[in-house]
Amino acid sequence: MIIVTGATGKLGSMTVERLLAHIPAEQLGVSVRDPQKAQHLQAKGVRVRKGDFNDADSLAYAFEGATQVLIVSSDRFGEASVQLHRTAIDAAKKAGASRILYTSHMGSSPSSHFAPMIDHAATEEALQTSGVAYTSLRNGFYTASALMLLGNALSTGELAAPEDGPVSWTAHPDLAEAAAIALAEQRLDGLSPGLTATEAIDLAGIAAIASELTGRPVRRVVVSDDAYRDTLISHGVPEAQAHMLLGIFRASREGEFADIDPTLGQLLGRSPLSVRDVLKASIDAAK
Repeated sequence: MIIVTGATGKLGSMTVERLLAHIPAEQLGVSVRDPQKAQHLQAKGVRVRKGDFNDADSLAYAFEGATQVLIVSSDRFGEASVQLHRTAIDAAKKAGASRILYTSHMGSSPSSHFAPMIDHAATEEALQTSGVAYTSLRNGFYTASALMLLGNALSTGELAAPEDGPVSWTAHPDLAEAAAIALAEQRLDGLSPGLTATEAIDLAGIAAIASELTGRPVRRVVVSDDAYRDTLISHGVPEAQAHMLLGIFRASREGEFADIDPTLGQLLGRSPLSVRDVLKASIDAAK
């Protein structure tokens, strides 16, 4: 049985839906913190069990009978995040899973300027020392994050953020399909190549695309790191999180997210969705 964690989250839920196109529902189980939110999956024949990375006993129950487990990375950061992942890896191993998959990042590195990349690297080390076959899906930076950085620039006409660099923005649906294929067809062993779209683009490029799609000018405005952090804090973002978010810009300036790789397109059998595709869909949906 294939077990998917975080199956009510954005990436996890998409992965489950795509898996159902590849395998029978009775061969699929999900581990979720709130089973009530996954009743629609149970109605389709998917096994739904409560599992929490903070509770190893709950994972033993949720992972029972697993042949493969997909660990969708937590939304925490720092050592707390890595410990949650270690707990899940240990639970998958004890459940007898022959393969563990993890949603990592193409920028995974112990020396990254962006803290979550350090967490991904530490989790990959735990996978490598687990003694179980593994796949670390090194996903491109989510295009959804680019839309968040774009924020209300479509109405204000200004995309204000610190100096950045090109990023290989990649869409959730494509990464979910890749995860489903990796599970159902047992593709991509070990540390995967970067699962990225076909171009790396900076915020100035995103502003230009937004201008073209809307017919209204969107100007890229560079602000200092300190000013950006202070603005985040003034809007209620905790100081530690604001400092962490600044790391996205520091890392992209160093080219940490600029690499592109053909593997995702080869896996999908088509071109991955571009920033333009995702932004256009978002604009159309808002009309």
